[in-house]
Amino acid sequence: MRASACPWIAAAAALLLAACATAPAPAPMITPAPVRAEVSAGVLRVADGASIVAADPAGRRTAEILAELTARAGGPRLRVTTPGAPGLITLRKGEVKHPEGYELEVTPAGAVVTASTDAGQFYGAMSLWQMLTATPGEARLPAVRIADAPRFGWRGLMLDSARHYQSPAFIRTLIDAMAAHKLNVLHWHLTDDQAWRLEIKKYPKLTQVGAWRVPAGQGPAADIDPATGKPRLYGGFYSQDEVRALVAYAAERHITIVPEIEMPGHASAAVAAYPELAANPNPSRAVPADWGVYPALFNTEDATFGFLENVLDEVIALFPSTYIHVGGDEAVKDEWKASPRIQAQMKALGVKDEHGLQSWFIQRMERHLASRGRRLIGWDEILEGGLAPNATVMSWRGIDGAVAAARSGHDAVLSPAPVLYFDHRQTGRADEPPGRGRVVGLEEVYAFDPAPAQLTPAERSHILGLQANLWTEHVRTEGRAAHMLFPRGLAIAEIGWSPEGRRDFADFSRRAAQGSARLRRMGLPAAETPFRGPDVPADPRYRDSRQLKLCSENIALALEDDAPVRGERAVFLTDIMNPCWIWPQADLAGVAAVRVDVGQLPFNFQIGADIKKVVAGNNRTPAGELEVRVGGCAAPPAVIVPLAQAASNPAVTAVEAKLPPGLGRQDLCFTFTRPAVEPMWALSGVRLLPEAGR
Repeated sequence: MRASACPWIAAAAALLLAACATAPAPAPMITPAPVRAEVSAGVLRVADGASIVAADPAGRRTAEILAELTARAGGPRLRVTTPGAPGLITLRKGEVKHPEGYELEVTPAGAVVTASTDAGQFYGAMSLWQMLTATPGEARLPAVRIADAPRFGWRGLMLDSARHYQSPAFIRTLIDAMAAHKLNVLHWHLTDDQAWRLEIKKYPKLTQVGAWRVPAGQGPAADIDPATGKPRLYGGFYSQDEVRALVAYAAERHITIVPEIEMPGHASAAVAAYPELAANPNPSRAVPADWGVYPALFNTEDATFGFLENVLDEVIALFPSTYIHVGGDEAVKDEWKASPRIQAQMKALGVKDEHGLQSWFIQRMERHLASRGRRLIGWDEILEGGLAPNATVMSWRGIDGAVAAARSGHDAVLSPAPVLYFDHRQTGRADEPPGRGRVVGLEEVYAFDPAPAQLTPAERSHILGLQANLWTEHVRTEGRAAHMLFPRGLAIAEIGWSPEGRRDFADFSRRAAQGSARLRRMGLPAAETPFRGPDVPADPRYRDSRQLKLCSENIALALEDDAPVRGERAVFLTDIMNPCWIWPQADLAGVAAVRVDVGQLPFNFQIGADIKKVVAGNNRTPAGELEVRVGGCAAPPAVIVPLAQAASNPAVTAVEAKLPPGLGRQDLCFTFTRPAVEPMWALSGVRLLPEAGR
C-alpha cells in the first residue's frame, strides 16, 4: 500500500518521528542517585578535544582530574583551558546551600557545574564524569538539570593494610574509585597483631621488625630465602613520604584519610618490636601469622603512654584528619588480670575492673589527642567501662553501640557486621575469591538503613554516617580487595548520599553493573559475580567445595591454600570447627568411585577456649583419613581412605574412593579424621567417576 493512498498513515508516522526527536532521553545513570534530576529534550555531544574551563585554582585541579579520569575510563579526551576562554564544560562557583551540594545543567550547548564550595564543585564534576563515561568513546549526554546534596557527612570505606599490604598505586586507584562516587572517608587500618605498617621515625623497629612475618603453613615454611637461610618474610610498610603523598592525593579528591593505630589490644606486632611495651613479661619476639584475637596488650606504664603519645604525634603530623582512630576492640584482658603490677595500679586508681582500666587508658589517649586539636574515634568496645568525654563511637557489633552513643550525646558511625563487613563473600558462586563463608550480597548491603528507627530525631543527628570495612585476613591480593569492595562500595555510596526513602534496587543494580564495568576500564577490577546469575554446575559429575553444602557453619570460611607460595592456589569452603561437606542427592547411577581433591591447611586461628571444641585425635592412621558416607552424615563410613600420600604435599592431592554399586540418588557426606588440630584437612572439589565403559 502506498502512503499517498492513506494520508492518515503518513501523518501519523510524521507525528511519531517528531515525538521521538523531541522526547526526553532517559535519566542519566548516576551513582549515587541524585536528589533531583529533570530530563528535557536534546543531547550534548562530547568528543575528543572538548574543553573544560574553571575560574579558580581548585576548580582547575578538579577539571584536570575530570579529564584524567574520563580518559582512563575510555571516554573522550578532554582539555583544560585557561579562565575566560570558551568551554564546552564549565565549572563555576555560585550559590548552593549545602557545602557538599552542587547543581549540574546539561544542554545541547554545553554543561555547567555550579557549587559554593570546592567539594561541591568536585562532586558535580564526578556526576558529569559518570555521564561522560557511560560507554567508551564519544559521549552523548541527555539534557538534564540536577540538584544534589548528601544525606550523611561520613561516607566511608575501611582498608585493612595490616593483614595484607597493598601498594600505594592500588590505594590511589581505590581513592579515585571512591571519589568518583562521592565517598569521602578512607579509614586506613595500619596496625594490628600481624603487622605494623606505618613508619615512625622515633621507633624504627616498628617497621624493621613489626612489618614482616612468616605466613602460616607448610608452603611458606619451606620457602627459604637464600640470603638468610630462613623462611622468606612477607610484608611491607608505608614510608612517611608515601603517606604524605597519599594524603595529598586523597585531599585533592575531597577524601579524608583517617588512620587507625590499635590500642590497647591487637598489639602483637608492636610488642614484638619493643617487648618492654607488653603487659606480658615474656612476650613473643616474632610477629604472629594467625588470624583472630591475640591476648597481647600494651601495659599501662607511663613509659608506654609516652611511647603511644610520641607515635600519635607523628601520626598527627602526617594525617590532618579531625579524627584519629585508636581501635579499642577485642582487647582480651587476661594479661592485665595476670599482672600484679597492673592490678596494684588499678587499686591505686580506684578502677573496679579491667573494663574500667581500658576506659581510663582510652580517656588518657583522648586527652592527648585533644591537646593536639584532634578527636578520638574507636570501635564500640570503648563504651565499656565508661566512654571518654568527647569520643566518637564506630559501631561494629551491630548497631547497639551507635544507639547507646547517640543517646548519651556522642557522635557515632555505623559499621555493623556482618552486613557492612566486605570480607564476606558477595555470592555463593564457585568463582568467588576467598572470604568469610556467609554471603553478604549486593541487595543486602543496599537494604541497610543507617538511621536507626529507635532514635529520636535529635539523637539521629549524632549519626555521622556509615562505613563498610574490608578486613583482609582472607583477601591476600589487590585484585581480590577490589573485587570485595566493588560493586558493594557503590551501595555504600548511595546509602550515604541519596535521600531517605529513595531506594530502588532494580534501578541501582543496573547502574551498579554499568559502574562496575567503568571501574574495570579505569584499572580497578570490580566484581562481575553479582551480575552473573545462579551458579549452575557446568559438569553434573563435579562440585567445587563452594557448590557443596556445609554440614554446619560455626566459623565458615572460604580459605585459600598455603601452597604453592607463588602461583594459583586452591580454595576450600569449610567450617573450621567441623570440616564436613554434603553433596545432596548426588546421582550415583553408574558411578564407581569418587575423586576428592584434598588439601591441608594450617589451623592459624586464635579462637581462645573454643579450640577445645574442634574434633581431633580421632585418626586411625598417622596422617588421618578421608571418610565418605552414603545416605547422610549419620551413616557409618562407606569408604575410609588413608591420607598418607597427601600428607607430604602442601598443595592439593587427588585421592580416590570406590563406592558400592547400585546406589542411585544419595546424600554424600565427606569428613576427615586427624591426629591433631593442625593441619586441618579440607576438600576443594569432588568428582564422580563412572564405571568402566560409561
